[in-house]
Amino acid sequence: KWWESRLRQEQQEKLVASVVTSESEQLKRFEEFMELKQRQDFQSMRDMMDRETKESIGRQEKLKEEQRHRMKILNLRLREAEQQRLREAELERQRQAEGRDRRRNLNTIQEEILQLNQLLEPSTQTRTDLPPSSLSSYSTRGNQLCSQVSEVVRKTAEGEFPSVDDMTAAERALHEMRALIRLKQEEVAKAQEKKKEQEEEEERRKEAELRAQQEAQKKAEETAKEKDSTLKWYKELQEASAQCAQAFEQLNSSKDMQTKKLKLELQKAATIPVSQISSNSGSQLREIFDKVDKLLSGRAVVSGGRSVSTSQHPQALEFVSYKLAEKFVKQGEEEVASHHEAAFPIAVVASGIWELHPRVGELVLAHLHKKCPYAVPHYPPMKDGTAVDDYQRILGYRVDDSGVEGQDSFLKRMSGMIRLYAAIIQLRWPYGSKQGPLPHGLSHGWRWLAQMLNMEPLADITATLLFDFLEVCGNALMKQYQGQFWKLILLLKDEYFPRIEAVTSSGQMGSVIRLKQFLETSLQNRQISPPKGQLTSVFWRS
Repeated sequence: KWWESRLRQEQQEKLVASVVTSESEQLKRFEEFMELKQRQDFQSMRDMMDRETKESIGRQEKLKEEQRHRMKILNLRLREAEQQRLREAELERQRQAEGRDRRRNLNTIQEEILQLNQLLEPSTQTRTDLPPSSLSSYSTRGNQLCSQVSEVVRKTAEGEFPSVDDMTAAERALHEMRALIRLKQEEVAKAQEKKKEQEEEEERRKEAELRAQQEAQKKAEETAKEKDSTLKWYKELQEASAQCAQAFEQLNSSKDMQTKKLKLELQKAATIPVSQISSNSGSQLREIFDKVDKLLSGRAVVSGGRSVSTSQHPQALEFVSYKLAEKFVKQGEEEVASHHEAAFPIAVVASGIWELHPRVGELVLAHLHKKCPYAVPHYPPMKDGTAVDDYQRILGYRVDDSGVEGQDSFLKRMSGMIRLYAAIIQLRWPYGSKQGPLPHGLSHGWRWLAQMLNMEPLADITATLLFDFLEVCGNALMKQYQGQFWKLILLLKDEYFPRIEAVTSSGQMGSVIRLKQFLETSLQNRQISPPKGQLTSVFWRS
């Protein structure tokens, strides 16, 4: 076991060597720590000495800086005292110079104000358009301003310079003198301009009077010419209607039973479809239109279960055209008079037939004018030798054995016919193939309205018909003529309406009030609503 003992001995020796080494290292670390501690203490000592040295040097520098600052302030005060002395000397020099300048300026002001004052003296004035009192006031004020400046000059005559206040007073006087001169010149210019304007105004007034006379004469000539033209047109239509009636006289007065029967069937074929016109449906209205068109075109139509045609008699077409036109007007007189909205389906059929068969349209106008001369417009005068009853008939009244119809009934019928006419001029049959303007379109409505305003109003009838007409086609005329239309409506309200009121008695104010409210509302809103009862696209699809 010697090797085990040897091994333990080696291990012990290693352990001892390890412990010795560890102790040696710890001793070195301790020595190093102590050396570090000594260096730190030495460094702290040196740092403290350096701070004290710096603080001492700083205190010395501060003392030196304070001493330099005191010297600098002292020198600065010395310089400021010298500069103050120089400034005072300069100010005195400037005061002297400014005083001399003020004196020279004061002399200049006095010279100018005296020269300006001469322009205000009445004795030196050239002719002006100012009144003497105004010229005298300018001269008085000018002399007062000259006295003010002279007073300032006297105060400085003993060698003293004028003060700033003195100069302000003198300059104020000069400015007022200049303003006085300008005011006078402006007043003179205004007086001359006013005189010139008065002369020009007088010249314009004379020219305006001359133009007004010429325009009034021209307007009177145009109105007379237009009236003559309208009356000529009215008479031509009546003559054409009479000729048409004469053309089927043989058919109308025939004693032959077959001819009488044919006449009755033709009359039914023409009038029954018109009496069936309504706003029930578009398809029904189209059937009625096609039936009337076929009859006028010479094709056979079924009436009362029998076939009838205008080709069955040489005078049949004239007869049918006449009776058909008569029936359209009668529908306006009766159906539209009672139901205002009925005007539109009747009018659209009449307009379509008129476009395809112009002869019927002329006869419609002739019948309308005969029953309602206000649709022309025309107020027929009473001719010598005409009986009162006959004249009432000419005016559109119904007269029978019981006498003349009442005013309410008369106005109702006239309204119906005017409403029908106002509807016809704005409507076109939607299924027609013709293009271009209607044969009797809105231009005739414009003519009617303008001519109404050129005629003396009649109590009741004028206000009633104007309201009816505008309520039905005012919207269409507004869209067509725009600004010109509103000028006409304004003329109607401001100039023509007072003339309507002047001829209206207290018991006839209903129609006048309706028209007044309509005009005021329309002008206030700058709008006229579409009439009730217009046929819409929905109707035509029904």
